[in-house]
Amino acid sequence: MVRVKTWLLKRWFLIALAAVLVVGFSGAELFASLADAPLLRRGIVAVVLFVMALPLGLNAVWRAIRYPGPSLLAAGINFGLLPVVAWGLYLAVMVPIGLNDQLAVGILIAAATPSTLASAAVWTRRAGGDDTVPVLVTLITNLSCFVVTPLWLVTMTGEQVGAVQLGPMVIKLLCLIVLPMSAAQLCRLRVPVRDWAADHKSVLGVVAQCGVLAMILVGSVRAGLSIRQAETAAASAGIWDYGVMIGLVLTIHLSMLAVGHLVGVWLGMARGARIAVGFAGSQKTLLVGLTVAVEDYGVLALAVLPMVAYHVGQLLVDTLIADRLRAATLEASH
Repeated sequence: MVRVKTWLLKRWFLIALAAVLVVGFSGAELFASLADAPLLRRGIVAVVLFVMALPLGLNAVWRAIRYPGPSLLAAGINFGLLPVVAWGLYLAVMVPIGLNDQLAVGILIAAATPSTLASAAVWTRRAGGDDTVPVLVTLITNLSCFVVTPLWLVTMTGEQVGAVQLGPMVIKLLCLIVLPMSAAQLCRLRVPVRDWAADHKSVLGVVAQCGVLAMILVGSVRAGLSIRQAETAAASAGIWDYGVMIGLVLTIHLSMLAVGHLVGVWLGMARGARIAVGFAGSQKTLLVGLTVAVEDYGVLALAVLPMVAYHVGQLLVDTLIADRLRAATLEASH
């Protein structure tokens, strides 16, 4: 019984993730109102980012700033190399093989979103890496995403989706991403709030993960409705399209994880820093990706699927990679 309880505590998020995906896709019509509630989606995003930023002490940020090389490398991979690779695959693979247009654009949306703090830090720590690096990477990418993400998307998809406007997207991301994180840091100026956040860091982490699950539910419901209600050939996709899409998002994620680690080796970084660069440079946040896919590319019904697939894939695959890296680190220390 104790072993079962321990296993459940370690895997509760993955179990809940599987349950949410099943409920979202199978009960899409039952929860259809969730897919058409922008205030609910935005509220979840704002609350989760506030909760994630509340225990984020400036000490960790300053430690990363003192040695910024790994963080800058990871941010460059996440917001520079990764979108370039995705765009290259779009032009060289997705278009020539005839991948469903909506899924292809969805992959570009996933590539243009910022890094995620919760899973990047947790998996880095789990693998024995330096978890201060994801903190700075998150700040760099999330606080700049209100400019960088729209620019990438307009550049990569502007000709296909003329309804996407740079100005409104910038303002929306500024309000949804920067303001909640800034508000959390202002709250931390009060000592009681800062102490409470430090004492309840694990609880806040669980709350943030529950918020992520809520966003996955919204995304899977919308994706389920999109698949069922697709009325035109352009909106429909076959099993082959979905399989290729999943393969491409996993390829992008794993290749960037490997690049981060290998470049770190080439630059002579410590093992802990290399591990952090790999995870922080390759992971993407579901919160921003789903918001952009649903609200700015809502005309492309299936565009939410690659973001969900990317996030779920990184959680599943990186769990195995982190455990393997941790085992290797423990073996090397003995």
